[in-house]
Amino acid sequence: MKIVFFGDSITEANRNAADPASLGDGYVSILHEKLKNLYEDVAFECLNRGVGGNSVSDLAVRVQADVVAEKPDIVVLLAGINDVWRLKEGQTFDASAFAADFESILSAVRGSGAKLIVAAPFLFDVPDKRRFRRSFNEELGVLRPLAEKYADAYVALDEIFAGVSGSVGIAAYSADGVHPTHRASRLIADNIIKKIRKFL
Repeated sequence: MKIVFFGDSITEANRNAADPASLGDGYVSILHEKLKNLYEDVAFECLNRGVGGNSVSDLAVRVQADVVAEKPDIVVLLAGINDVWRLKEGQTFDASAFAADFESILSAVRGSGAKLIVAAPFLFDVPDKRRFRRSFNEELGVLRPLAEKYADAYVALDEIFAGVSGSVGIAAYSADGVHPTHRASRLIADNIIKKIRKFL
């Protein structure tokens, strides 16, 4: 059972890019260990194809080589935050360009025959990131309908984190509002694995 995890730094999570088998220290490695423990009779091959700083347009360029060519059984896509929080002052979110790039990724994965799980990006409510929330909500408004059209499962991570961070504080889940702590990575893994198990 081959699973490809495709995304940006949240997926990459310090993986060794020189080692194709490196899973990093984020949600991908946590999820892989959980799968091995749950299904001892299944041989899982998990591939981390996250690249820090990638926007959706970057992923659209490399989806064939990094995902489709691997002939995976399942693909987990978590991307989109860099299309918003890297906007410079005065720049606006380009919804049409984002939609075109995101749809091209989804279409390529669906065409490969793999099961597709889309995990929504997330943005925590920290002071220096609040100015991105309007554009981020616009992005989610584009992303979710496309995910519902193409994907076999959708994980609403932004909603999930909004629901839990109020009780213990945002710092438990992210230091900068974008990158997850180990606790947050465990929560990401737990929610994605619920979807993966439906396909096993």
